[in-house]
Amino acid sequence: TNSITTLTPTTSTTSTTSIKTSNIKPCCACPETKKNRDQCIFETGDEEKCKDLIEAHKACMRSFGFNV
Repeated sequence: TNSITTLTPTTSTTSTTSIKTSNIKPCCACPETKKNRDQCIFETGDEEKCKDLIEAHKACMRSFGFNV
């Protein structure tokens, strides 16, 4: 028998079960904040200048249940 699994995003931002049900990998969870963070660090070479972008990426990762 063929089985199709449909993944739907959860509305809870604090649920750690959303990771297990959707199998989101840390590398794929927050592409926009990751891109902005990496670009800032690459261009400035100074993490302190990119602190707000780093914190925004951490907040996004936490919203998917990752402990960062």
